[in-house]
Amino acid sequence: MQKLIIPVVLATIIGLIMPTTSVEARTFTSSKLCGNDADGFKKWRKAFKKEALRRGINKRVLDDAIYDITYNTRVARLDRNQKSFKLSFDEFMKKRGADYIVKKGRKLKTKNARLLKKIERKYGVPSGIILAIWGMESAFGRYTGRMNVIRSLATLAYDCRRSKFFTRELLAALKIVQRGDMHPDQMIGAWAGEIGQTQFLASNYLKFAVDFDGDGRRDLIRSRADALASTANFLASFGWMRGRGYQKGQINYPAIKEWNSAGVYQKALAVIAKRIDK
Repeated sequence: MQKLIIPVVLATIIGLIMPTTSVEARTFTSSKLCGNDADGFKKWRKAFKKEALRRGINKRVLDDAIYDITYNTRVARLDRNQKSFKLSFDEFMKKRGADYIVKKGRKLKTKNARLLKKIERKYGVPSGIILAIWGMESAFGRYTGRMNVIRSLATLAYDCRRSKFFTRELLAALKIVQRGDMHPDQMIGAWAGEIGQTQFLASNYLKFAVDFDGDGRRDLIRSRADALASTANFLASFGWMRGRGYQKGQINYPAIKEWNSAGVYQKALAVIAKRIDK
């Protein structure tokens, strides 16, 4: 890690904050077999596979993704040991490397001008906010995580703390595999299951990911075009209005609030985006 703090997972600064679009899942049978250590994981895995079959996941996908998956002690430890740090806005901006994001973002705006203009034409979302999100979430695709997403989500779905939420996310991740976007081995991301260059939850990946490069797959990990266009699609789906303002109190700010529920994060995105767009 360099002296300049570049974000990997927001949890390291203000705790794991899920986007407000994700809601608690309905009751899952497998959640009744949750546990707080590895002892009951195999029993839970067997019950989850049956439940996933009933919910439309085919056997081939389950055999590829879940068959011999194991409990990840490190993921469970990271989830339980999260710390929330209350920072002022200026402290948060410094911690997140805002000046770096602005400087790099301006360069990438020029380098990717054609792609970003194409995205704006389709979704009405300007390049600044897309680049701000890209920089904040993964340092422009440099740090997208190194964890097996299916294994992480299975561990968290089994854990009793938020079993229902992560069971929902695990099912969504399996649906991503089933529709052909990625093989389970390709789903590498953050420890809490966020995927891709702008760190989508699996459920949001299903809803908002688009195939913008035209290769027939929605790949938010390896395709820059897919990742950035999907981010714009997310914002547009929450009411982003073409050509209107996005600072606090302006008409597009609520769409930024849907991206992340932390007020300091929302404000940082808006301010960084404005500086990039200058």
